[in-house]
Amino acid sequence: MDLIETLRTTGAVRDFRPDDVTDEVVFRILDNARFAPSGGNRQGWRVVVVKDAATRQALRDLYLPTWYEYLAQRVVGLTPWAPVTDRVAEASAIERADEMRGGDGFAEHLDEVPVLLVVLADLRALAAVDRDLPRYTFAGGASVYPFVWSVLLAAREEGLGGVITTMAIGRESDVKSLLDVPDELAVAAVIALGHPVHQPRKLTRADVGSFATVDRFTGPSFPAGG
Repeated sequence: MDLIETLRTTGAVRDFRPDDVTDEVVFRILDNARFAPSGGNRQGWRVVVVKDAATRQALRDLYLPTWYEYLAQRVVGLTPWAPVTDRVAEASAIERADEMRGGDGFAEHLDEVPVLLVVLADLRALAAVDRDLPRYTFAGGASVYPFVWSVLLAAREEGLGGVITTMAIGRESDVKSLLDVPDELAVAAVIALGHPVHQPRKLTRADVGSFATVDRFTGPSFPAGG
């Protein structure tokens, strides 16, 4: 596919046809995604390809509580777990997470997704320059999430769609126990892949002038003049 078209049309896909995806295709996806950049070229990602049915179901069961907490926060107008937020309102919403149960969507059928990849980050390999700042740290993700995005782009080339989701991190200790993950690795994402029921073609995003400014945060929109 043309690179620009791919960048402009690779949206999140959560609804898949039941068609199998072969190990050969998954291997090609990972083989191409491995060329993603990382700090010091340390490539601090690891991937668990979850195939066993019982393990998939257990992963789904660990995923769902955090998903319902996410929904509960959205219902009251919060950005779930935003580093800067109303913590009292957040806690109140999470207390009502059980009210979100009963759905029949992507989360409830996570175990049925054709391909489930759990991406792990080796904490020894991340150049987290903001590690000791008195705020939320995210710089270390720059050495892992380009790989995660490259997986989705490589999957698109194979005619697949997918989504990056982080809900499993909410039960990270249990997920690591389920997958025999050592202490020095962290759960970075779960990637779901498959043949999409519908491939997004027209994505809605804010225009450049709404997020890019010249010289100062308070400067004029880029390009000058809008």
